[in-house]
Amino acid sequence: MHGFSTRQGGCSRKYGGKALNLGYTPEDTKAAVERNRSAFIAAVTGGDDWPLEDVRQVHSDLIWPRPEPLSPEVQPVLTGDGLVTQVPGRLLAIRTADCLPLLLVDRKRRAVGAFHAGWRGTLKRIAEKGVGEMRRWFGSQPRDLQAAIGPGIHGCCYEVGEEVREQFSSQFAYADELFSVEKDSDPIRERYPLLFLVARAPGHIEPFLPVKIKLDLVEANRRQLLAAGLRPGQITASPLCTACRSDLLFSHRAENGGTGRMMAVIGIRPGT
Repeated sequence: MHGFSTRQGGCSRKYGGKALNLGYTPEDTKAAVERNRSAFIAAVTGGDDWPLEDVRQVHSDLIWPRPEPLSPEVQPVLTGDGLVTQVPGRLLAIRTADCLPLLLVDRKRRAVGAFHAGWRGTLKRIAEKGVGEMRRWFGSQPRDLQAAIGPGIHGCCYEVGEEVREQFSSQFAYADELFSVEKDSDPIRERYPLLFLVARAPGHIEPFLPVKIKLDLVEANRRQLLAAGLRPGQITASPLCTACRSDLLFSHRAENGGTGRMMAVIGIRPGT
């Protein structure tokens, strides 16, 4: 079972009121976050109180196996951006507010994984490595996996710098297909084109206009899953862009950093 939260239906007074903030942010109270988490877990599990297991996310490619059940007294804080398990009755959790949450399930071997994919993690191939870790620990085969990419910032809104495009170009042969470039309009040039005439032949001088470089993070991770052996029909991606739909979803970009956190969770029901 799995679930993706939104920003609605919680008890946090911050972020517009009645917000379902699931991250321990400086602006919110611990009590409100814990109430929100309990409500979300109950909604996903049908009322069962399963423990959450997450990591201190650092935009890495570190993926941790959770092979054994943990007692409530032993909860080490792990640093990384992915978790995999075959243990029923727990929820692996990823927190996001623009980055992509990526979930994997192998129903044949009863194994699941949860991964956090921002541009840095995507550059480090966390989606591709997630498939590899499922195979390493549980023997999962790509043909048996299903992947779900949850709400995150899309190519329509995810503006990045030239240095990001250069780093992707050094790692992926298809990098050019992941980026779009838009030139800003120049109202003065458009209204008074004669002011900008030059004596050189057309094509020999390029007017300087600021450009916007945008990264399609969803497609970048989809391509990694395909490269890892999944077929297109095994991959589902949410159409929701966090920046476009900040009324429904938390967006770090759209809200200038002052926002809550959503959560993606996945787990295995005991006895099924």
